[in-house]
This record gives sequence, C-alpha cells and structure tokens, in this order.
Amino acid sequence: MSEQNAVLFANGAFYAAFSGRDAAAMERVWAKDKPISCTHPGWQPLVGHAEVMSSWKSILGNPTSPELICRGARASIYGDVAIVTCIEELGDDKGESEFLTATNVFVRAGSIWTMVHHQAGPVNIDPQTLEEEEKPSVN
Repeated sequence: MSEQNAVLFANGAFYAAFSGRDAAAMERVWAKDKPISCTHPGWQPLVGHAEVMSSWKSILGNPTSPELICRGARASIYGDVAIVTCIEELGDDKGESEFLTATNVFVRAGSIWTMVHHQAGPVNIDPQTLEEEEKPSVN
C-alpha cells in the first residue's frame, strides 16, 4: 500500500468510526503518545487526549448527531506528517444536507498513521460540484 493510500485509509477509519458511532474505534484512530487537538464546528479548540476523547464520546453517543459522509479526500504528505482535506456532508432526517470543510492531520507511528488534529467548519459549496469531482474520468 502506498503512503498516500495508507493516509487515506486512516482518514477513512476516522469517518467509519464517526458514521458507526463507535467510540472505541474513534479512540484507536487518534495518537496515544502525541499531543492531540480538535475543533468541532462552533466549538472552542479542544486540547489533550481527555478533552478530545470526551467530546467524541458525547457526539457519538448523541442519537441526534447527523449522518456524515466524507467526500473528495485529498492527502498531502510531509515526511512523517500528513494533511487530509475533505468535504463533510451531514445529512438530516429530512433528506437535506449541510456541508463542512475539514482538515485532518496525521502522524506516522511506525507503519500506521494516527490522527493528531481534526477541524471542521461551514463551507459554501455547490453539491453538484462534488458530484462532478467524484465521477470517474474517461480518457
């Protein structure tokens, strides 16, 4: 597996944990031996393992948390640090979507990439643009 694919796999594990409301899986995604931080939309920055994990347990345990899909993930690798940018599509029970832009930062821990920072915030995006980007290109 290429490093690019390994980082995107780690990013996918983060979103799978969120979508599955799996606090244990979310815990495994984050670095244990590095400082971590997170800024949820509208929240002040959270710093440290206890604060970050407490926030995720609260979000994942909330039955009204929205459904979430990661779209258009792109990874850039800088040695042992990787940054993934993507669009988060949050769906509600009325079939309407809201979009956030997210930045996820990972560090290499041996052969595994672990998250050290997540930040998401509102973005104004045309959903049709996302659909066009995700269509396979034909050459």
